[in-house]
Amino acid sequence: MRANLALADLEGVDLAHRDLRAATLSGARLGRCRLHATNLAGADLFCTDLRDADISRANLTQTDLRGARLRAADFTEANLRGADLGPGTPEDGSRARALAGNRPDDATARTRQDMREALLAVLHAGADTPVAEGVRTDLTGAVLRKAVLTQADLSGSILQNADLSMAVLINANLTGARLNGANLTGATLTGAVMAGADLVGARLAEVDLSQIDLSGALTARPLDTLGSAIQRAIYDHERWIESFGSRGTRAELDGMDLTRADLRGVNLSAASLRGILLTDAALCGARFIMADLSGADLENANLIGADLSGANLSYAKLSGADLTRVRLGPAEIKDPSGKPTGRSWAANLTGADLRRAALVGSCLVQANLSEAILEQAALDGADMTGARLGRHANGRLPPRRR
Repeated sequence: MRANLALADLEGVDLAHRDLRAATLSGARLGRCRLHATNLAGADLFCTDLRDADISRANLTQTDLRGARLRAADFTEANLRGADLGPGTPEDGSRARALAGNRPDDATARTRQDMREALLAVLHAGADTPVAEGVRTDLTGAVLRKAVLTQADLSGSILQNADLSMAVLINANLTGARLNGANLTGATLTGAVMAGADLVGARLAEVDLSQIDLSGALTARPLDTLGSAIQRAIYDHERWIESFGSRGTRAELDGMDLTRADLRGVNLSAASLRGILLTDAALCGARFIMADLSGADLENANLIGADLSGANLSYAKLSGADLTRVRLGPAEIKDPSGKPTGRSWAANLTGADLRRAALVGSCLVQANLSEAILEQAALDGADMTGARLGRHANGRLPPRRR
């Protein structure tokens, strides 16, 4: 008999080595669960919460994972052959079940569709995206090292900063997937389709790209392709920072278009970047301490580990941006010789659009979030001590998972 655990709250439960073949787990809370070597072949995991779960060496063949929340889950050496990780929509037409030959009667299909519509309505509450478009499967920061994803459907999925090193993705569908910052070193992608995929900042060392459909894929714009004026401005600015203003020049890049630019690790602290376009940019580990980014467009930018202490991000667009482990606390003010003055300057996010942004583990101490839009923002583990929350578009702070 198939287990029916739909909507069950099993967070943190140890289910390792269990036989859950064809189980119904749609909408269940399985965050931080241990599912090591568990048999989940053909299971219904539609919109299931598996964040931070251990799913290593599990059997997930032909599993329906559409719309699942898999952020930071560990799929090391898991078998996801033929799994459906496409967008979650209400229709009961997952490829995984069709291939498994499981064709439910009309009444059963209707019941499943009704449940999925209800789940999607909850997940879309307060969002701009209509339910009909579905929920993207979120694999941000997931570990898929040596996982088998042959013929898996990952279309439209979010694989930002995921570890896919040595993974097998033969004939996988990655159309429109977000792979910015992902590690694909040594992955096997023979016959894979990556049309329209976001590959900004992705690592593709030891990958044979000759047999992959990359039509329309977005790639990063390296610093040396951004034009001599911008290269010179960044170089002079870093000299200005290192010499405490005695050499070089402060960068003024207001309104510049640096969409998809690869600026990982650059130091633009105290730079004037008002209204700059950094959409989809790779900014991991970059330093923007006390920089003026007011009105900047950082939609879907990858800012993992960046330092934005004391930065001015008032009315900036940060929707969908990954701000995991970002420092947005107060910046220590120093004198011209570099000595601390004992004073600090808080980060300003007044009116910033942070819808669907990932602020997991970030520091927002004393940050000014007055009138900031935080709908569907992920704030797990964020330090908001002394932060000014003021009014929000939805009238409340998004809940943080315990």
